[in-house]
Amino acid sequence: MADDAPAPPADFSARITAGYTAEGAVVGLGRGVLDGTTHPDAVVQIPAAMCNRHGLIAGATGTGKTVTLQVLAEQLSAIGVPVFAADMKGDLSGLSAPAQPNDRLTGRATELGITWTPTACPVTFLSLGGIGPGVPVRAPVTAFGPELLAKVLGANETQRSSLALVFRYADEHGLPLLDLTDLRDLLHYLTGDEGKAELKAIGGVSAATAGVLLRSISEMEGQGGDDFFGEPEFAVTDLLRTEGGKGVISCLELPAVQTKPKLFSTFLMWMLAELFETLPEVGDLDQPKLVFFFDEAHLLFEDASDEFLDQVAQTVRLIRSKGVGVFFVTQLPDDVPDVVLAQLGNRVQHALRAHTPRDAKALKAVVSTYATTEDYDLEKALTELGTGEAIVTILSEKGAPTPVVWTKMLPPSSFLGALDPAVVQAAGEASPLWPTYAVAIDRESATELLAAKMGVPNPTAAAPAEGATPKAKPTVTTGKKKAGAKKPDASPVTDYLKSREGRSMLNTIARGVFGMLKK
Repeated sequence: MADDAPAPPADFSARITAGYTAEGAVVGLGRGVLDGTTHPDAVVQIPAAMCNRHGLIAGATGTGKTVTLQVLAEQLSAIGVPVFAADMKGDLSGLSAPAQPNDRLTGRATELGITWTPTACPVTFLSLGGIGPGVPVRAPVTAFGPELLAKVLGANETQRSSLALVFRYADEHGLPLLDLTDLRDLLHYLTGDEGKAELKAIGGVSAATAGVLLRSISEMEGQGGDDFFGEPEFAVTDLLRTEGGKGVISCLELPAVQTKPKLFSTFLMWMLAELFETLPEVGDLDQPKLVFFFDEAHLLFEDASDEFLDQVAQTVRLIRSKGVGVFFVTQLPDDVPDVVLAQLGNRVQHALRAHTPRDAKALKAVVSTYATTEDYDLEKALTELGTGEAIVTILSEKGAPTPVVWTKMLPPSSFLGALDPAVVQAAGEASPLWPTYAVAIDRESATELLAAKMGVPNPTAAAPAEGATPKAKPTVTTGKKKAGAKKPDASPVTDYLKSREGRSMLNTIARGVFGMLKK
């Protein structure tokens, strides 16, 4: 047989399948294609144990990235792996309902030689701050930290450093920064006559820098950003749930906040960083504890400082040992910095378009990152892929890259498309998480403490209407002793932890990536 002749189908299937076989659970992707022919016995799948080696799903608009994400989420859920996914357009809400059979879905199943059964997945719908349907997800400003908050505010290096000083001051003086009002009031205080002298001891913030930060905070408040910050803080361990042996898919509904890309992309990074800080080391597992899909990944890296990129890369590199796999979803692979891209061992590349010089350059760059293959002219193939087709290479159970293969992806078993928002809201209210997170908590924080320190009335207390009975502020359980409650007997350890040195030690331990300060 001539050297340039196509490989016989049996040889092709054997080579492809040999790279994807695994003794444990697997996540199906599709079937291999060679010379325009689909080979049902060329099975393309990821060993579940390799799903925490991270991955990339890329491709031009309309090439099938969202459906690929949906199929992967279904497959992971079916083997008991919880999934988190950002639902950018509401399309992923269909995961909670079985697919409606049609010629396209059944035809794809027949072509791939698979048994296809419409199946719904267990889904929990989340929303940022309660904007949109789903269980509200909030985080205190303090927990978000100066690094991530600076990214949201579009702060430069000087402003980021000043924010770090403000956070340090709040930490050392026991001033909880729960919402944007707390941060704004603390900035006003620290640039005033009384606070300026106190802040000067640890560095100081110029009036010009404070002014820029205050304007950015006001702009965010005007856009409804204050809805995202507050309590109760969402516990990321609530993402690690199973139901009836299946992994629960947590869909963060984002259609209502698409105009705030910096905020929601940075919120996703906060959740990932929280997982890194919260979860224990587990080493290599037979399958991950959670797979996290980071959609619209380019938004996270736009205008990011080198320090920020280094911290993202470090989180991605180390979170694998916590049993978490991360898949970045974006249009072009070069949307993801090389220092992060190098860690993504599983690659699903949908079609690329070479309409612009940047597209052509990106196409050549993508081809250069794949192993050499005699089966395809990759530069040509990447522009000819149909919708729902991709060039795939993953890691085998031995951790080695598998052969590059043109893959027809599996059809989704759940509903393809968005559900009615009312249905999504009803599902959110039926979630076991709803009672915990539905109602925002407003406890004493920096605003009230600063007001008391300066001897002014509580700025957040509204005057009751004439003749009305003033309402008592609801009592919120925070884990702290109420004033006047009997204190336990002190011990040397307790006394030390209450001291300035002890608090500093605890904060140093709790302060992880992105300067987050745990309360």
